[in-house]
Amino acid sequence: MQALVHSATKMRIMQIYRDSVADGLGLRTVIFFAGCGQDPKCPLCQNPEAWSAGAGKELPMDTLICLATATKNNEITFSGGDPLTFQFPYALEAARILKTRFHKNIWLYTGYRWEFIRKSAILSQILPYIDVLVDGRFVNRLRDISLKFRGSSNQRIIDVPASLKENRVIDLTDQIE
Repeated sequence: MQALVHSATKMRIMQIYRDSVADGLGLRTVIFFAGCGQDPKCPLCQNPEAWSAGAGKELPMDTLICLATATKNNEITFSGGDPLTFQFPYALEAARILKTRFHKNIWLYTGYRWEFIRKSAILSQILPYIDVLVDGRFVNRLRDISLKFRGSSNQRIIDVPASLKENRVIDLTDQIE
């Protein structure tokens, strides 16, 4: 396979999990990025070992892309930690490659709200490559195990392309429940 990006480009990844049905519609390969910049951290976080930006293993971008596309029928989910904090440049590049070269459907989980991401000159760069954004911090008092694809009722499941086109949040939460 021809190199996709310079092999010295390395990120920190906690885990790559294949064939998930809990992290978005259909079969998904989930990439858990190391590091979470949310402060304070979410009490009862499902992945506290991913809080540190130095956690996990270094992985070159080429290797990540090969592992993410090894199961041809799987779509992709970015989770963490939080892909929009310490690993953002790598998440952006991975999303760009997976969307433009492999035409993957990409879900992204983040503690940031859509409105914050949309206004950010930096973070908004990832939106054209994301299909669904699950936004908002996990809030334990709003925890509901009956919810699909999210842990607490304040989190939204957002159709990113439609939201960009309409310039407003297109919330899929009720349609998916």
